[in-house]
Amino acid sequence: HLPLPPLPPPLPPPSSSSFSSSSSSSSSSSSSSSSSSSPSNVFKIRILTKMQFKKYVVYPQTFALHADRWYQGFTKTVLLSGLPPAPVRSPPSLDLAALRAAACDCILQEHVYLRRGRSRGLFNPRQALASPVLDQLVGTLVNLLAPLNPVLTTAALDYKRPVDFYWHRGEERIPAGHRKGHIDALRYQINDKPHNQIRISKQLPEFVPLDYSIPVEIPVMKCKPDKLPLFKRQYENSIFTGSKTADPCCYGHTQFHLLPDRLHREKLLKLNQAEQVEVVFRANALASLFAWTGAQAMYQGFWSEADVTRPFVSQGVITDGKYFSFFCYQLNTLALTVQADQNNPRKNICWGTQSKPLYETVEDNDVKGFDDDVLLQIVDFLLNKPQEDTTQLNEN
Repeated sequence: HLPLPPLPPPLPPPSSSSFSSSSSSSSSSSSSSSSSSSPSNVFKIRILTKMQFKKYVVYPQTFALHADRWYQGFTKTVLLSGLPPAPVRSPPSLDLAALRAAACDCILQEHVYLRRGRSRGLFNPRQALASPVLDQLVGTLVNLLAPLNPVLTTAALDYKRPVDFYWHRGEERIPAGHRKGHIDALRYQINDKPHNQIRISKQLPEFVPLDYSIPVEIPVMKCKPDKLPLFKRQYENSIFTGSKTADPCCYGHTQFHLLPDRLHREKLLKLNQAEQVEVVFRANALASLFAWTGAQAMYQGFWSEADVTRPFVSQGVITDGKYFSFFCYQLNTLALTVQADQNNPRKNICWGTQSKPLYETVEDNDVKGFDDDVLLQIVDFLLNKPQEDTTQLNEN
């Protein structure tokens, strides 16, 4: 008889509270997702999201007080005031009068011409006006600016497409149950739905170098996310940019988010929460742009144990229909787990502006107090395009 091959060493059960169990479970998922057979990115994402545990659901549009400080800690993001320096490029020949007239027509189309939102049966007349205005404004500006930015001619314009991201950040000791005392990872999930988003086939240029040092500390919260409050749920883990991995338009350009009526500045002012008006804009940008850029990086094969080798950049416009705030996000790291973040000096960066009104009011079939600076900032975002030399962007 031929001798039988030796059996593999027994592994501890994954539900055990011992140190060997936790280390073996983490190493098994790490080895399977980075095996020598170099699995495809789709298979790698499936491995990283297949195990369902309870996770904190992070809502980009939230009423929680000071949510932007919590979201910085969840995503390891530094929030900077103002926008990054614009890349050096030849100034385009803009027809500002035509752009202003087109934007005013989009506003008047809903407020005056169609008179939509006047019915008493509408549950949310303010949202019924703002949503189609934003749709028409984005579509009109993209068409008008396409001759100046050829990237927009081949870009994909999504409408209310889901964007999801799942990640680990921090640890906790399980207080009760059959796994009592076990050290477990804190899991987070973002399920976003931007009002509009533009995807392109090449990556936008970085705002700062990948290892750019920022002398700004990220807020550290001493209590658990339950105090925000965040709530745990157990359902399918999802990582999604708004399209499948085979889509050639796999990089993000600009997202447009419309705040719900419950977070409108007038309602916050009535509740004596004036300091929360800008917090709502910042929290939405932090969560949404982190989820979008993080999912893009995962689509390219990066994850917490194989950190990004180049920055991922996206732009965001947050509005309530009248006030607009602008944000730029650069993802510098996905190494957010406790083990991967031990010697990781990189930080994600988010630049943002204070909200400003695009116009004051609509009276006598005319838009009063139109602000050209806000319109030009939207135009500047849409004119941003990838660098001519994209050899370094096609790595990996």
